[in-house]
Amino acid sequence: MSVSLRGSRVFHAHPPVSPVGKIEREGVSVSSKLLQSRIRPPQVTRCLTSCQLHYQRCLPIMPFPFGKSQKSPAEIVKSLKENVAYLEKLDASESKKCEKIAEEVSKNLASLKEVLCGTSEKEPQTEAVVQLAQELYNTNLLIALIANLQRIDFEGKKDVVQLFSNIVRRQIGTRTPTVEYISSHPQILFMLLKGYESAEVALNCGMMLRECLRHEPLARSVLFSEDFYCFFRYVELSTFDIASDAFASFKDLLTRHKIMCADFLETNYERVFTDYEKLLHSENYVTKRQSLKLLGELLLDRHNFTVMTKYISRAENLKLMMNLLRDNSRNIQFEAFHVFKVFVANPNKTQPVLDILLKNQAKLVEFLSHFQTDRAEDEQFCDEKNYLIKQIRDLKKPSAQGEA
Repeated sequence: MSVSLRGSRVFHAHPPVSPVGKIEREGVSVSSKLLQSRIRPPQVTRCLTSCQLHYQRCLPIMPFPFGKSQKSPAEIVKSLKENVAYLEKLDASESKKCEKIAEEVSKNLASLKEVLCGTSEKEPQTEAVVQLAQELYNTNLLIALIANLQRIDFEGKKDVVQLFSNIVRRQIGTRTPTVEYISSHPQILFMLLKGYESAEVALNCGMMLRECLRHEPLARSVLFSEDFYCFFRYVELSTFDIASDAFASFKDLLTRHKIMCADFLETNYERVFTDYEKLLHSENYVTKRQSLKLLGELLLDRHNFTVMTKYISRAENLKLMMNLLRDNSRNIQFEAFHVFKVFVANPNKTQPVLDILLKNQAKLVEFLSHFQTDRAEDEQFCDEKNYLIKQIRDLKKPSAQGEA
């Protein structure tokens, strides 16, 4: 295309480019090398810049879940898994390296917590949480974190507990994917349970274990396992905080899922109550009191009727409660009272139990009449005590029965 302007000279709007030689334009000789370069005339550059700005203004703003400086959940999980593995290999003597890697682990954990739990300024993104959960399952990172919990610093341990608890509670409709994952990797439960043997992680493991015990399939795995009987040792540990935490988990296992617990106690009655009796003789005051209180709760739970009937049919159990009624601790006396009353209130007492009550009839009436009289404001306690006194006073031997 040619345009003629005020003279004989001709201007080409789009001059043909020759691959070789020179091109004559407005009487100026221009090298083909210059034309082949990317230098644009000023007016063309201005035009392009204007168009680009206009195009950018027209583009919709797209929400990207992860910016250039922010790693995706998959990248964070990968980095954390690698750092934990490296931390595991390091010798304790390499303190500087350990500190550096532990710091990286803590950063990774903080990033994961932000993805899963959000922050005070932003809610967690569903898509990111889904990706994070899947990566945790695929990489078995939960197992690695629990196995190396002792090597993680204090704040990192807290983050692990928070991450674990949140991911276990996560639901998709009626499904709990993490519960399903742990069911297929039960070693997680037993790693947490064994955590009570290490003072550095006992309380962290206890919190994570109880989070699992909220779900019946996971509680069943622990309750019906051989490792359950470790609790009879853990609740007697000398460290108060650890023993109390272990007892909280022990109680959850025996009371939270009523039907399952009743089935377990009936099936394993002899072994459980043989070990349980040792707790009632414990030299640890807290263990003794908590165990006695829990026993009362178990016997009075309607789901445990068969267990209760079996327990109160045995004379040796009655003798133990009568001795505990005279314990030096008023609190233990009070808890023993709530177990003792079940023996007395039973309308179908076995002969050995009846014989003991009759043999001590007068002494029991006298003892109960003066038992913790300062609890006069506790109406339920006073009513129960008066009922027991009446029941014991009214006891009579069967006509055909001679003196015991």
